[in-house]
Amino acid sequence: MAKDQYVYAVARIRSKELSLLSGSVIEQLLGAKGYDECLQLLREKNWGDSDAEDAGAILAAEREKTWQLIGELVKDLSVFDVFLYANDYHNLKAAIKEARMDSEYPGIYIDQGTVDVKRIREAVRTRDFAALPEAMAEPAKEAYEVLLQTGDGQLCDIIIDRAALNAIYQAGKAVGDECLKLYGELTVASADIKTAVRAARTGKDKAFLARALAPCDTLDVSRLAQAAVEGVDAICAYLELTPYAEAVEELHKSPSAFERWCDNLLIRKIRPQRFNPFGLGPLAAYILARDNEIKTVRIVLSGKLNHLPEESIRERVREMYV
Repeated sequence: MAKDQYVYAVARIRSKELSLLSGSVIEQLLGAKGYDECLQLLREKNWGDSDAEDAGAILAAEREKTWQLIGELVKDLSVFDVFLYANDYHNLKAAIKEARMDSEYPGIYIDQGTVDVKRIREAVRTRDFAALPEAMAEPAKEAYEVLLQTGDGQLCDIIIDRAALNAIYQAGKAVGDECLKLYGELTVASADIKTAVRAARTGKDKAFLARALAPCDTLDVSRLAQAAVEGVDAICAYLELTPYAEAVEELHKSPSAFERWCDNLLIRKIRPQRFNPFGLGPLAAYILARDNEIKTVRIVLSGKLNHLPEESIRERVREMYV
């Protein structure tokens, strides 16, 4: 689809942006007396559908609305596969562990992906890994054999997680849209930083880090791995030399503060797409904005359900796109 063929799609997205949750709406949710009042406020914003009675159903309905809209606007949804690969590889991880336990746990799968869940489960069950997409087949086979032979669930996860990051990174670059490329870059970089910090705190060696860290343009994973072996302070010293220098303060606070910083950085970076009248960028930004507000609503609802103090919840909420 040529760039100018997205003009109508972008115009539709502009109208939909008017119904995105603003910071003031999030404040209303934070100030609500409890979980039930939050749900009522969301229903007043037309969140959920007639069958959605609890938080899980409401959030699932909102995710479905997002992709239904994008499906109406874009004929070839594969340009947005970058947003769905994480689900595919989550399902692969689940299928391998299900096969290892020789039991079925259907509730652990995510329906929204690029590869049918039944296809993944059958390929793993029969060990016919060639039935999976090419990029998924080899890591699936390796992870399965590692889990079967060693029982090392962490190593199995590392193999699949890195494959997922590689798929996201390559897909972000392949489409040729700056917003999608940015998403791939920030997703991989933030995952690498989180992995390095966890590895430093648990005393992992360079061999572990070499398998776990996925290459990206904004980080030198060799230097990051060496820093992780030396400790968290060394990681922070290295990050001071990268585009993620601002993350250092958040890393010192907590892992959740760093994750919040990463999400907020992405929202800030894509916000200029609100003024872009052409291309895939505004559509990609809308998908990310919806994911961001759904994540934030989930955080608020979980906090209210568990009777957490308002300030405790507020520390975790994300910036809104609008």
